Amino acid sequence: MNALVPLPVVLPLCVTGLKLAIGPRLHRFQRFISIAVLGAVLVLSVVLMVSADRHGPLSVHLGDFAPPVGITLVADRLAGLMLTVSSAVTLLVLVYSLGQGMADRDDQAPVGVFHPAYLILVAGVSCTFLAGDLVNLYVGFEIMLVASFVLLTIGGTATRIRAGSTYVIISLFSSVLFLVAIAMTYAVAGTVNLAQLAERLQEVPPGVRTLLEAMLLTVFAIKAAVFPLAAWLPDSYPTAPAPVTAVFAGLLTKVGVYSMLRTQTLLFPGHRLGDLLMLAALASMVVGILGAVAQTDLKRVLSFTLISHIGYMVFGIALAGGGGISGAIVYVAHHITVQTTLFLVAGLIERRDGTTELTRLGGLARTAPLLAVLFFVPAMNLAGIPPLSGFIGKLGLMRAGVADGGGWAWALVAGSAATSLLTLYVMAKVWNLAFWRDAPPGAEEEGVVLESAEDDDTGDDEEERAPGSAETPGSAEAFGSGEAFGSGEASGSGGPAEAGSGLPVPAGAVVSAGFLGQSITTTKHLPWPMLVSTGAAVALGLSYTVLGGPLTTFTQAAATELLARTPYIEAVLGR
Repeated sequence: MNALVPLPVVLPLCVTGLKLAIGPRLHRFQRFISIAVLGAVLVLSVVLMVSADRHGPLSVHLGDFAPPVGITLVADRLAGLMLTVSSAVTLLVLVYSLGQGMADRDDQAPVGVFHPAYLILVAGVSCTFLAGDLVNLYVGFEIMLVASFVLLTIGGTATRIRAGSTYVIISLFSSVLFLVAIAMTYAVAGTVNLAQLAERLQEVPPGVRTLLEAMLLTVFAIKAAVFPLAAWLPDSYPTAPAPVTAVFAGLLTKVGVYSMLRTQTLLFPGHRLGDLLMLAALASMVVGILGAVAQTDLKRVLSFTLISHIGYMVFGIALAGGGGISGAIVYVAHHITVQTTLFLVAGLIERRDGTTELTRLGGLARTAPLLAVLFFVPAMNLAGIPPLSGFIGKLGLMRAGVADGGGWAWALVAGSAATSLLTLYVMAKVWNLAFWRDAPPGAEEEGVVLESAEDDDTGDDEEERAPGSAETPGSAEAFGSGEAFGSGEASGSGGPAEAGSGLPVPAGAVVSAGFLGQSITTTKHLPWPMLVSTGAAVALGLSYTVLGGPLTTFTQAAATELLARTPYIEAVLGR
């Protein structure tokens, strides 16, 4: 069974090489192998999770080199659960992206872009969850960074390049800090293997240990978008295509939270920075949700709620007890799924009505009841309405805070309740504006072209092109050989405007970017893969409620295992 541990990392990387060799050909085959490999990773993740629950942590030393020389991969209960949830979410987002037609338009680039970058991202996420040493954890972060920049800047528009550049600069800063922390750790302990560090760091002077803890927490707080290190997120994520934004917002920030969980419980038990973590958790909750209240664009609303709800997870980590850790794990699994689902719904709204600006939306409950249901269920789940999984996670965290009894713990219990109520207010605001009220005058009609905001920034050759000499962005050719699922109707050469033509954006057109700099058209008939994958994501979120008892039992066992530390250390060091 230990031989299966590397496969969630190896399989996506191998298929990426195959897809790069194929290039922009064989679209159907490319779609098939992408879905097949992510399906295989999901099955493997479930097998590893069940095996770790029954038999304890699984570990493998690549090349049969023992620590501290070799690379160690470890799958315990926590890693298995994170792998399973992330694999399910990435598979659903891939199906969604195929429905949107993103991958089908890879033939516009010299090499197929989306599929390879997406699979590399999945491999990087799996690598971080399974990493048994700090260097391999760093490598996983860097794999994700490379793939993330490609996915964030798909389309090459100025807005996306700016957002992607900000993301990369912040990520590179955290990477440099991570390298410094790794070097200092090796200097004082003589190893970077997590199991060995769990033993050796206890002999390090308290001041040095606290410095290492602070440096690692800073790195992971940047990755997780913990306030005040979260300013980059609201401007970076909403600019990307809907599937990219969904997987980033739902999953990538949780990789930072996972790293905090792993290092705080394994390397720094009884950590001395608990009060500082509680302060950061409270600030993230309050500042994030107040930012969401002030927004009028759905994607930015969701971006700020993301920052806010990261605070719940940090709250559980800061408590450092079994109840807090268990509640944090439940909330991580819940939030990965629900936040991804809400961003997928935002993509459906944008595809249907051409905008996510709430002041320009309305009447969706009447005109698109299925879309209304797909939004309402995860929105209430995010707000923590009983008996949904959001309520289960928040209740567990608040009970752990009450049991702690400290002043900061009580402040966070109050902050958690207030944040939950304000989240409900924000979701009700979105519902009233976008779904319940009548559509405002000038609402978009079917076939409106979603124009690129940077059309007027293209080169002179593009500006001199005659308006009728290029393909219309909404045409079948621009959308991808007519193979894209549910592509919008062609608007024809007499449509509103052409991407890159230099023509002014007409009244009613939406300033938004498509894939690879091309534009897509709105359609009232949403592609079925987008609807099916979003519905499956909603069902996955509801399954946490139906399986709330087994899930809570599993996370309690995972928390006990993390705090005990001995099962992990013995599995890695073979004792």
